[in-house]
Amino acid sequence: MEKATFGAGCFWCLEAAAQTVDGVTSAVSGFMGGQRPDPTYEQVCRGDTGHAEVVQITFDPARVSYETLLGLFWKIHDPTQLHRQGADIGPQYRSVIFYHTPAQQQAAARSRDEQNRSGAHARPVVTAIEAAGPFYPAGPEHQNYYRRNPQQAYCRLVIRPKLEKLKRPTAPAD
Repeated sequence: MEKATFGAGCFWCLEAAAQTVDGVTSAVSGFMGGQRPDPTYEQVCRGDTGHAEVVQITFDPARVSYETLLGLFWKIHDPTQLHRQGADIGPQYRSVIFYHTPAQQQAAARSRDEQNRSGAHARPVVTAIEAAGPFYPAGPEHQNYYRRNPQQAYCRLVIRPKLEKLKRPTAPAD
């Protein structure tokens, strides 16, 4: 098993999408990239811990490639926004790839360069690529959020349309 860690705005969106990928064995919402050890959700929301909301994905590379996960990452959010995804504003919502190996670092850089060359975005991609550091899981109320709350307004209005755009199942799996 390998790990991939991405920040793409609110972690609930990426978590929901990653959970639909064959070969992903877990997708855990949490925080990475800041200075404060073991931050709370409230501390990260204030925007002064340096942490980004992230999803740490555990995957079987024999079933899904890191490059496939990068493709999902690029599609689930707007990588041209520095500290914003939709109505979510602040450095905790930044677009960032945290690499766990030199091979992931190289793949992420290649992928970001391809995104910039592709013409898929009206503005330059601002996604940071940083070495993975300590991962701090968010509280249990933030895990499996879409699966547990499919009728909640954020799930219906933000997450479900992203899953539809990705052609992913919108009915939460049990």
